[in-house]
Amino acid sequence: MANLLWLQGGACSGNTMSFLNAEEPTVVELVTDFGINILWHPSIGLEIGQQVSDLLNDILAGKVQLDILVFEGSLVQGPNGTGTMNYFADRPMIDWIRELSAVTQYNVAIGDCATWGGIPAVPPNPSESTGMQFHKKVKGGFLGENYVSKGGLPVINIPGCPAHPDWVTQILVAISTGRIKDVLIDDYHRPKTFFTDFVQTGCPNVRNFIQKEDGGFGKRGGCLFYEVGCRGPMTRASCNNILWNRHSSKTRANHPCLGCTEPGFPHNDLKKGSVLKTMKYLGVWPKEVPAGESKLMYYFKAGVGKVSPSNKTLLEASK
Repeated sequence: MANLLWLQGGACSGNTMSFLNAEEPTVVELVTDFGINILWHPSIGLEIGQQVSDLLNDILAGKVQLDILVFEGSLVQGPNGTGTMNYFADRPMIDWIRELSAVTQYNVAIGDCATWGGIPAVPPNPSESTGMQFHKKVKGGFLGENYVSKGGLPVINIPGCPAHPDWVTQILVAISTGRIKDVLIDDYHRPKTFFTDFVQTGCPNVRNFIQKEDGGFGKRGGCLFYEVGCRGPMTRASCNNILWNRHSSKTRANHPCLGCTEPGFPHNDLKKGSVLKTMKYLGVWPKEVPAGESKLMYYFKAGVGKVSPSNKTLLEASK
């Protein structure tokens, strides 16, 4: 049995809502089939007030073993590093996290706020929010770049706004069954199982991307990369392979990918005019190109694609 404690910092509870909708496995199956004992969760825990404080202190005293610490939300360090903007159980939340991180076997950050700081960390960041072990793309965050848990791993990051529920439950299963060290993580501590392929993989609009056919919100038959800011070609996530609710994804509903599993999210720090719009040079060339492409080569291929007849055009001409 693996004891799990779930805490929240600067959070909207979106990752909790996602987690409770997991299907493979479900939250109930985590408990009944995989031996996860949820010591406490802010939304479903039965304990309140002093009972929660007693549990946390028992963990720190070694009376209760902590196998998995899950944290959702940003680490609120303000003002001036005191953390008093976010009190929990009579102490700044960051004090609890610092001490619990020293005794837990594994540390899991869920969602963008916990992994990189997320929206609360956008400048000017008055709450001094950051992620568990990263601040945006920079390794360090609250716990520092050299942190490792008692199990020998750094913070395991499961980003997303929110994170897909099955990403969360399957990693928790890997921990509870002793297989977590078989799970490879990338430079941003994301499990490669879910964060190797790009969102574009499996996107039904990929043909339109290749043929440089522009699309728009809710409009079938066009790629959202060129005009409305879709970040599918440069965002690593399995959204179009492990579908949301087993049914769909943003791009399948013709909404642009927001790039929420990448440490730069929210991209361009929410600069006015940068959301849901492709940033361009001179209004023509995208400032960011698909991962692995040089800008010069991409611009050349895009130019050729724009002036060449597409398969659709050739098909219509042959009728």
